[in-house]
Amino acid sequence: MEWTGVNDLREKFLRFYESKDHIILPSAPLVPRDDNSLLLINSGMAPLKKYFTGMETPPKKRAASCQKCIRTPDIERVGKTARHGTYFEMLGNFSFGDYFKRQAILWAWEFITTVIKLPEDKIWVTVYENDDEAKDIWEKEVGINPAHIVKLGKEDNFWEIGSGPCGPCSELYYDRGEEFGCSSPDCKPGCDCDRYMEFWNLVFTQFDGDGKGNYTPLEHPNIDTGMGLERLACIMQGVDNLFEVDTVQKIMQHICSIADVKYKENEKTDVSLRVITDHIRSTTMMISDGIVPSNEGRGYVLRRLLRRAARHGRLLGIYEPFLYKVCETVIEENKQGYPHLETNRDYIIKIIKVEEERFAKTIDSGMELLNGIIDKMMSEDIKGERLPGDMAFKLYDTFGFPIDLTREILEEKKLSLDEEAFQKLMDKQRERARSARAKMGDLGWEDDVLSGLDNKVNFTGYESLNGEAGIVAMVCEGQLADTIIEGQKVAIVLDQTPFYAESGGQTGDSGIIFKDKNIFKVIDTQKSPTGQFLHIGIMESGSLKKGDRVSASVLKQRRQDTMKNHSAAHLLQAALREVLGNHVHQAGQLVDSGICRFDFNHFSPMTAEEIKKVENLVNEMILSAIPVTVESMGIKEAREKGAMALFSEKYGDVVRVVSMGDRSVELCGGTHVSNTSEIGLFKIIKESSVAAGVRRIEAVTGRNLLIHIDETEREISNALSSLKAGSLSDLTPKIEALVSEIKEKDKEIEKLNSKLASGQIDSILSTAKTIGEVKMLRASFNDMKTDALRTMGDKIKEFDEPVVAVLSSATDVKTTLLVVASKKAVALGVHAGQMVKKLTAMVGGSGGGRPDSAMGGYTDVFKTDEVMAGADELLTAMLNG
Repeated sequence: MEWTGVNDLREKFLRFYESKDHIILPSAPLVPRDDNSLLLINSGMAPLKKYFTGMETPPKKRAASCQKCIRTPDIERVGKTARHGTYFEMLGNFSFGDYFKRQAILWAWEFITTVIKLPEDKIWVTVYENDDEAKDIWEKEVGINPAHIVKLGKEDNFWEIGSGPCGPCSELYYDRGEEFGCSSPDCKPGCDCDRYMEFWNLVFTQFDGDGKGNYTPLEHPNIDTGMGLERLACIMQGVDNLFEVDTVQKIMQHICSIADVKYKENEKTDVSLRVITDHIRSTTMMISDGIVPSNEGRGYVLRRLLRRAARHGRLLGIYEPFLYKVCETVIEENKQGYPHLETNRDYIIKIIKVEEERFAKTIDSGMELLNGIIDKMMSEDIKGERLPGDMAFKLYDTFGFPIDLTREILEEKKLSLDEEAFQKLMDKQRERARSARAKMGDLGWEDDVLSGLDNKVNFTGYESLNGEAGIVAMVCEGQLADTIIEGQKVAIVLDQTPFYAESGGQTGDSGIIFKDKNIFKVIDTQKSPTGQFLHIGIMESGSLKKGDRVSASVLKQRRQDTMKNHSAAHLLQAALREVLGNHVHQAGQLVDSGICRFDFNHFSPMTAEEIKKVENLVNEMILSAIPVTVESMGIKEAREKGAMALFSEKYGDVVRVVSMGDRSVELCGGTHVSNTSEIGLFKIIKESSVAAGVRRIEAVTGRNLLIHIDETEREISNALSSLKAGSLSDLTPKIEALVSEIKEKDKEIEKLNSKLASGQIDSILSTAKTIGEVKMLRASFNDMKTDALRTMGDKIKEFDEPVVAVLSSATDVKTTLLVVASKKAVALGVHAGQMVKKLTAMVGGSGGGRPDSAMGGYTDVFKTDEVMAGADELLTAMLNG
């Protein structure tokens, strides 16, 4: 057995099965396609489920792959042990009704003994207790020592999940030696000690189970095997766990160099090193597959992993963003197996860096709040106490603290969380979000009602906006209808259609479907979950029946305007990548007849100069009259041509490639102009943020640009009139004069506030009292502006004696509290920030600030007397403390 690196092991496995006539499947993205049962791909078999269930035909009956996987159920255990991780690679070979048990076993043995040369005497296998067939193959054909074959029961060696395909399995183990064992004479695979390491599972899917213990043999049994790449590397490299294999250890060494620590010198340090190492592997892969940090679903898993890693960085003394540097080592160590990591390098680094910087802004405040609460709980010696749910929610909602991170920190202190109260607040927040979303229609009935229809659509709208068709089905009020009459709102399914159904960010067509004088107005066209094109609208006159031959006509002007905006969106993406960099990828899109709206990954607002450069580039491409070509080709050929694809989109073996010269080449199923000159002109009207790391551009083209110009001219005319400016050239001087006038008035107001403050201070001084060596001033006002209150406080701070002032200003809904302290008062131990924090907390408010000046507020305006009385006691305590 020779030491073999992770990348070489992966390659050897795939080349071996390729020599056995297997098609080598690339690793599927971590985002599942057409599988709502999974949040993330968690096994080698998961992306192939559609082939095992017969939903789709596999490209070949024999396949092999190395699949990226993420599993997070044990995330809290990651780091605490060296055996838990969230990211791993799964090697596997599969047979879809081709070879079966005998060949799977023989090839597995051939690979481990002749390719990677594991010592035969170190190999043990387990078989299902009733699977004599597998036992005989191992013993009589492979020739393995019968003493190394262990029969285990259904719990260990029979694979099934509920009802459906299932079967026995055979697992391969490596004997690491007596020193790892439990010294029991019965020690063998199945024992809980560390001596025997399971590294390959061969599943023989040969039955259809009903979930009640009854099994029917499958006509075409399948093979599904899985072998953890990192686990195999542990054996080949003679190391104890995944954190010590070559590619993973290099990542950890990078972290060690940044933190200036060494692995295996301190257990607490080791926990943090393992957490960061594992999580940066997972997050790098997730981001490369198009997942971005968010507060829901996969995005939340990503954010949780990144923030957990960042927090452990702080435990190692790393207070600056650093994960974005470590991810470069992840890319270097894995790009041989996953070349897209190199392609997306800049994008991955920027996403991680932005998330680190965002978390750094909130973690200190959040940790200060949480640690303050924990200190209080600990000092009161109530270790069984639970953190109140509202406090945990505030950490999550205000400071961006993942709730799992709060739980983890509490657990370290032997404290817990009021889960029920926290969940109630989360449920209220979700309900508010749901209520805020406008529901524009519900097509939830389509899946059931139309499930029996053919979902193959003959779309003719690329070539023509008009055509003849037959009515296949009509749905009215959630039910199939044979006839529809005037006034009814209906969805019609045709056997062929020129109407484009909303997809890929392009809105659906509108128009009419008619037969003689019977007219159905199409308001929108959508796709059902099962793929049919739904022409949604209202029967304007007459009636139509299922089976009628009708004419379908798309509204020409609306479609043409939409095509202009869609083609402009392609040019816009090309221009953005030229100006901002290749990290720019489409993150969302809406193109209709009115606007071109394009969302893209970028991490800061665009400057006016960048916006102008992009706009000019797009217009240059429009005015260059570039022919727009559309080709169908294989996905591999399209990628070689440089076609851009969406992270989240599913593509078939044959794709549609839309090219605008060599400036823009994209996979796209939408409708487009035939030449860029047809777009007319392009104007960006807005650039904004829609989410963390996602920017949005809104633009207009063609006729809509003329409308925009008209509206802009009208606004300018109104502004000229309001400012009494004679012409456009007078507008800027008029505005500058107005701004200057406002500034002068602000100065006058400031002077008046200062005079008012001086007058008020004289009055306040007459009621001052002395506490210790400090003169205490208190005053309450009604409706005094905050600026005036601050001006008064600033004058008091300048006193050359120990002075503290507690000032309040009440309105109908809120009281503002200001506390200031002179330099000599601060020197005696006064802290205005602490005073405000404690005084406002007494009456349900909040606040804080510097030792010499702090501000806060509370809503119960009748509590001011209580606050003022408390101020005397608080100052006394500070001076005596």
